[in-house]
Amino acid sequence: MKKVILMLMLFAPVVAFAQKFGHVDTQSIVQSLPDFSRANGEIEAIGKQYENELQASQTEFQRLAEDYEKKKSSMNATQQQEQETKLQEMYTRIQQQAQQNQQEFQKAQQEKLQPILNKVRQAIETVGKSGGYVYIVETGSMLYINDTISKDLTAEVKAQLAKMKN
Repeated sequence: MKKVILMLMLFAPVVAFAQKFGHVDTQSIVQSLPDFSRANGEIEAIGKQYENELQASQTEFQRLAEDYEKKKSSMNATQQQEQETKLQEMYTRIQQQAQQNQQEFQKAQQEKLQPILNKVRQAIETVGKSGGYVYIVETGSMLYINDTISKDLTAEVKAQLAKMKN
């Protein structure tokens, strides 16, 4: 039994070196795609629209608050309370609008980018399977990659994506 374990321990490094490992820079791959540039432009337009809407609401709130401060001394207590309540409600609506816009922006971002990421993932899997790789890891998530053991497959994945367009 000890001999079997000893033999397994001796041959384990040989088996590990016989396996193929690869790494890719998915950020570089994604950014090189025309689909990403188009989706990124659409995402930026959506973000700008939400930003403009929020800015308009904040400007209106600021105008009403300044108007209230100017007229406050000529109002009775009931009128002051009504105006303060209106301003507080408007402020709350602006906060809710900002939160809702953020959620909708993230949803739109995910909807636009997910098909692109799925396409890249599929290309990585195709390259991995056709090349017989055991692992393909993200370059940016590793502290160190030994290029003699792990092959950079970024160019091969880009080529696979180009084939997938046809």
